[in-house]
Amino acid sequence: MGPVKGVLIAEAGDVHWLRADVALAAAARRQVGQLARGICLPEERVARAELCVTEMATNLLKHADDGSLVLRVVRSQGSAAVECLSLDNGPGIADVHRALRDGTSAAGSLGIGLGAIGRLADVFGVHSVRGRGTALYARFRADGEAPAPGPVETGGLTRPIGGEQVCGDSWAVRTVDGHGPDALLLMMCDGLGHGPLAARVGDRARESFRDSRSTSPAAVLEEMHRGLRGTRGAALAVALVDPAEQRVRLCGAGNITAVVAAGDARTGLLSMPGIAGVQLPRPRTFEAPFPPGAALVMHSDGLSDRWKPADFPGLFPHDPALVAGQILNQAAVRRDDAGIVVAVHGRP
Repeated sequence: MGPVKGVLIAEAGDVHWLRADVALAAAARRQVGQLARGICLPEERVARAELCVTEMATNLLKHADDGSLVLRVVRSQGSAAVECLSLDNGPGIADVHRALRDGTSAAGSLGIGLGAIGRLADVFGVHSVRGRGTALYARFRADGEAPAPGPVETGGLTRPIGGEQVCGDSWAVRTVDGHGPDALLLMMCDGLGHGPLAARVGDRARESFRDSRSTSPAAVLEEMHRGLRGTRGAALAVALVDPAEQRVRLCGAGNITAVVAAGDARTGLLSMPGIAGVQLPRPRTFEAPFPPGAALVMHSDGLSDRWKPADFPGLFPHDPALVAGQILNQAAVRRDDAGIVVAVHGRP
């Protein structure tokens, strides 16, 4: 019997980025209501999500230098949820613990506060860096139990270049046979160029990744290279995270940054020059330790590779979606598509 095709854990999907302007609250309520009803949330929970994004929007407009709301539906192992992210560029929250404990909001807002947003949501998180910005995260699940968290949790985010509606960057996560019981494969793809043609490359990459039966990053990369022939090509990297071995192995072609963050330490994993789907060099696999508490961060060149774990004190124990949002918001370059996928080992 040959290798078994892995089970898809999560992958990039439609993401709605709403920039902060006078119509933000109304647009966010309308959009999150559509998403929540689309996954059959009860009306009482739809109302919770609408109240949450209204408060997020109000806070952005009143207290942030600049920012966005990010809304999407995520599906994982048969479970669906609406995720809401508020990302701003300062000035940050002076005392996050006090803001959560008091449950009060700044003067002039709806008055429900961060603590109350946390009580409305099924999953909630906040991370703030003084002078740089704050990320708020809230998730509203559809009916049914949430999947039990594994030893490695994953999440990702994409954002198209300004003026485009679709993004050429994409990511996905699936299980893998033949390694430790909780091993996962992660894929990060940066389709060349921008717009619909680049997005088509990302779609093809996810399809090839889902269909692959290979169990090593190098073999998956070669399968995906064949699957992308006839497209404009992509920078592409595939990583295997194995919590039992406490190792991560990566094989890539093109400009994909991969970093293992453990405490303030940062270990880079190299990708070889090349374009998947066009010209792939002989694959080489690089590896690094992946101890409990570490995070693997993979992103396209739509983000600066100069960020350091010390730039984000206290970030990595949070949900991977919040981790991805905060790094993307702080490190993204505005002239390109941006995509990031994160795996956190042993999140408390």
